[in-house]
Amino acid sequence: MSNEIIKSTEQQFGEVVDIILQHKSRATKAVNEELLLTAWQVGGYVSAKLKSEEWGSKVVSQLSEYIRTQRPDIKGYSRSSIYNMVLFYDEYSSETFITTVEKYLSAEFVLPLAAQIETQSIQPNTDSNIIVQMPSAQIVQSVLGQMPKILELTTLTNHVEILCRCKSNEERLFYILYANKEHLASRELQRCISNQTYAALLSNKSNMSKGLLEAYPNAPVIFKDTLFVDFLSLPKKHSETKLKNGLIEHMKQFILELGKDFIFMDQEYKLTVGASTYKADLLFYHRGLQALVAVELKKTKFHPRDLGQLEFYLEALDRDVKRSNENPSIGIVLCPEADRVVVEYAMSRSMSPTMIAEYKRILIPQERMQQQLNEFCNMFLGKE
Repeated sequence: MSNEIIKSTEQQFGEVVDIILQHKSRATKAVNEELLLTAWQVGGYVSAKLKSEEWGSKVVSQLSEYIRTQRPDIKGYSRSSIYNMVLFYDEYSSETFITTVEKYLSAEFVLPLAAQIETQSIQPNTDSNIIVQMPSAQIVQSVLGQMPKILELTTLTNHVEILCRCKSNEERLFYILYANKEHLASRELQRCISNQTYAALLSNKSNMSKGLLEAYPNAPVIFKDTLFVDFLSLPKKHSETKLKNGLIEHMKQFILELGKDFIFMDQEYKLTVGASTYKADLLFYHRGLQALVAVELKKTKFHPRDLGQLEFYLEALDRDVKRSNENPSIGIVLCPEADRVVVEYAMSRSMSPTMIAEYKRILIPQERMQQQLNEFCNMFLGKE
């Protein structure tokens, strides 16, 4: 069989795989939508009963026990799970959350999802003595078909994590969008919330050069100004080698800190210029930006000379390593501390795509930044 025939056959096989993946993705999305609608409707039903004081905490426990004993095939309805569904409904149906979504996103994200369960399909069970009665028409009307479309963007597990750990509606909105953008699983989302990705991505971007902002307008919502390396258990005094080796050893966690579009290429990447050889500490490739990203590690406070070294490496990368279809290389100085005024001075005239980022061994207090969230939402919607 000739190489051309083999290549053609492999291309056809690839097309079959694409069909499979497309339908698998649609099936996953449909399943997720049904799980969300179920939680929304159960949560809304129980919420109405609790608010009217027709039910109390004891009845919710009885409901959970009834489902467990009478329908052992139905999983996921423990007492705490049911209360999570109530939280899911109460918080996301609130006027304040809807107003927040409308403020930052287009109207389509707050339009209700069409209910998948018709009112007449809910029939009372007359064969057994159950504590759940036939829903009244008023309650059914208020619960079915009212779930905002934005909730489809991530899973129920992620929503519960967001609801339980995020304080403001702005922060919750951010993590719904970010979990969707980065395809975050539950544990990955947990770490992002613990490490305050909200604050790290949406803070003031005076740490970015003009060159970076002009070449990559979305850089402020792609690159964090603070990275948390608590997974390294670094002592207060540590060497650059220890930092680098630790990051390489825990590259999976570090990639999650950077963002999932980063691909690790090499450590101490050799750059030969003239008769001399230099080494970039860490070299990555960013799939979304289609650009090389060099990271220089510093164990001490940022100094302006660090920027000169990095710009030299970027010039070498662009001349000798970058491919014709790729964009200008990006440089990041990663240091434990940076004087904001010094950073602003250093960045003000730099036309190379560079930035200064800090790494922290422990977490910092959380912030609330509405203007930057608006920029993130515009990026999510594909606006300039």
